[in-house]
Amino acid sequence: MSTDTRNSDTQGGNVPLPDLNAADAPPLADPSLGDDEQASRVASDLEAVFDVPVQVSAVLGRSRMDVAELLKLGPGSVLELDRRVGEAIDIYVNDRLVARGEVVLVEDKLGVTMTEIIKADR
Repeated sequence: MSTDTRNSDTQGGNVPLPDLNAADAPPLADPSLGDDEQASRVASDLEAVFDVPVQVSAVLGRSRMDVAELLKLGPGSVLELDRRVGEAIDIYVNDRLVARGEVVLVEDKLGVTMTEIIKADR
């Protein structure tokens, strides 16, 4: 199996990554396995990255203002955003848009439920 040489420095904490475009790359799905077996195989293949920290951001909207306006904001100020009520929010992982979703209330905390996964063009 060929590997991506840009990530071959294992002493620096990088793990070699397989080249999924190579001719000898393993198939992503094995038709001989059942759904449960396939899910178990995928989970075990990804186990090496389970502890990698990522930054997740849920963006409700954006606003543009001058610094003078920003300094006038205080408790109770209303900041108008570029989104309407009920419009989907953007979900970013490491500053990359990956999904859209809705704000939900879980017990006494706010959360986000994903309603659309954004496919990345590479």
